[in-house]
Amino acid sequence: MVSGGGRAVEVPPGRLAGWFDRFAERNDGVLSTELSPRRVVVTGGDGTTATVDVPFAPLAGEGARPGLDVGPLIEHVGRPWLIGLLLVRLGGHSVGLARAGSVVVSRTDRRLVHGRNAAGGWSQQRFARRRAGQARQALRAAAGDALDVLGPRLSEVDAVVLGGDRRALDELREDVRLAPIFARAEPRVLDVSEPRRSVLEDAAERAISVEIVVRGG
Repeated sequence: MVSGGGRAVEVPPGRLAGWFDRFAERNDGVLSTELSPRRVVVTGGDGTTATVDVPFAPLAGEGARPGLDVGPLIEHVGRPWLIGLLLVRLGGHSVGLARAGSVVVSRTDRRLVHGRNAAGGWSQQRFARRRAGQARQALRAAAGDALDVLGPRLSEVDAVVLGGDRRALDELREDVRLAPIFARAEPRVLDVSEPRRSVLEDAAERAISVEIVVRGG
């Protein structure tokens, strides 16, 4: 479920045409397709809508068209995008570059960050300080790898896709050295498990997939 109702699905570029064909079959055809630089809305004959926030905007071409006309969107997402990936969770991170959904450069690291301590008093305070110090070290390592991997090629990158824990990402965002990287970040943040190379490879495919929000008529 998504905010405002409806459900969201991720569709790879190669399956996008077929997905919209099936959408038309399930919803009494398609009344219209509205294209704008940052959003595409397809309205079915029964009033059901399929909304796409265009990845790597802007989308060329705009206006309302009768029937199903998502050709510009399919062409747009099918380009061989070079994407920077920054996945961060407390104690682990994975950074990489991906071309057309395949990782070409990567760096992954994990740092020990203890869980919370249920004990009280001085012991709990000491544990909390240690945990905070471990978290800072982990985030510094993530920042360093982001600068090393993404920084030198940021001018070539089409966009940056973030993933992981939003709180950790927000803390990284406060590092002024990373401002150029976060300035290129897409609005969507991928929900990922503990960052590993396999998780990064999955994120590379998901980064170029289209998120479609379907709301019933």
